[in-house]
Amino acid sequence: MPFDIQNSHSNSDKTYKKNRIKPLLIGLTLIPSFVFANDLSQLPQKERVAYFTQAQQAGITGVAIKTKLVLARPAKEGEIITTIIKGEGVETVSEPAKVGDWVVQNICPETGNEEILVRKAKFVQRYSATEKSEINLASYPRGYQPFTPKGIEMNYFIVPESTLPFTMKAPWGELQRFQSGDAVVQSTTDSQDIYRIQKAAFECTYTILKPAKLAK
Repeated sequence: MPFDIQNSHSNSDKTYKKNRIKPLLIGLTLIPSFVFANDLSQLPQKERVAYFTQAQQAGITGVAIKTKLVLARPAKEGEIITTIIKGEGVETVSEPAKVGDWVVQNICPETGNEEILVRKAKFVQRYSATEKSEINLASYPRGYQPFTPKGIEMNYFIVPESTLPFTMKAPWGELQRFQSGDAVVQSTTDSQDIYRIQKAAFECTYTILKPAKLAK
């Protein structure tokens, strides 16, 4: 299943302005699309459950678990976390944090060690405190401590190479931008819990138990 200016002086000014604008326009064409990705409403939107079901029916899903340690700290009430992916820009902006929520930082230099806001209930389900760690905490912001993912199995598939950028609404209500190579993950215990893991972040933090097949 395919996955889917009236005188000579004025003319001179006009020519100058035209020549000046040309390189600006050329420069704009060279700016990567992610710079403009903040306006996610301009991208087509898919319904996450239907999209994942389509992948399952096509037989291209696999299973993976998050295994790499993370750093985390309690979020401040009302705090808003902007998730920035190195080389891509802003991925998402969280809703204000509530009491008990956590700020989780992936330890992944390839993506810039991006941060995400994790709600209290989800954090308890997904992470446990780590007493001993090889992480050099002195190199990270104060207040963070290491946590170990609980190894919850996640269904996943990789967005096909031919797919143009699109969005899906994440379970926490925000639009996420998806592009080819990203992983779409789904909790094995909650079919609605579907969201994006950027390609490099997935490769950096997840261990594959059952490889997903590439879509034809």
